Amino acid sequence: MKLAEMTTVDMEQAGNGESLSGEQRIYINRKEQLCSKRRYWILRRVQDILLSGIALIVLAPIMLLIALAIYIDDPHGSPIFTQIRCGRDGKPFKFYKFRSMCVDAEDKLAALLENNEMDGPAFKIKDDPRITKIGRMIRKTSLDELPQLWNIFKGDMSIVGPRPALPREVELYDDYQLQRMYVQPGLTCYWQVQPRRNDISFDDWIALDIKYIQERSFWVDWKIIFMTVGAVIRGEGE
Repeated sequence: MKLAEMTTVDMEQAGNGESLSGEQRIYINRKEQLCSKRRYWILRRVQDILLSGIALIVLAPIMLLIALAIYIDDPHGSPIFTQIRCGRDGKPFKFYKFRSMCVDAEDKLAALLENNEMDGPAFKIKDDPRITKIGRMIRKTSLDELPQLWNIFKGDMSIVGPRPALPREVELYDDYQLQRMYVQPGLTCYWQVQPRRNDISFDDWIALDIKYIQERSFWVDWKIIFMTVGAVIRGEGE
């Protein structure tokens, strides 16, 4: 079922940290949720442009040093990794990260799928052998995410929102999971700031995204931003 065709109902809040059974799944009234806070969406876009623009200028020297370190560590590919991800309503866009894996990482993925430690369509494994030495450091500090500031400035993403999914993952989503595509993906989210986030089930990850969509406000956005800063300082990245 396409996102625009889905009809849904409001129910109690999600994301309480407990596993959700099929009966407890929450479905959002998409039209009501997206039309109820138009002023918030406009002002948030202004905020995204200002903050990402300032950050790109201020962090440019650090980003240049990271790119140089990646190139020295593995000169066989670009320091910037690009990939097609799905944005709001599944619209594809070019997603940017600092390259933290070997150049042929995508080709090696098929051989690693059986070791996936996440349930659902997402893929995560501890000690991924494709990650480079510099890659481990920038992932631990979340510095690999900095190029996404350009995605935010362009309007592909927002500072806060569900993490952008791969097309192959979205193809496997059911109607409940597709709800995370109602809004722009973000640099950070509730899932991103959870301790041991890779141990969270995929359904609970989705529940946290739905919780955000229901609660979204400037207060919630800034709460998540400050929690993200704390997580980065503590080195709780991948």
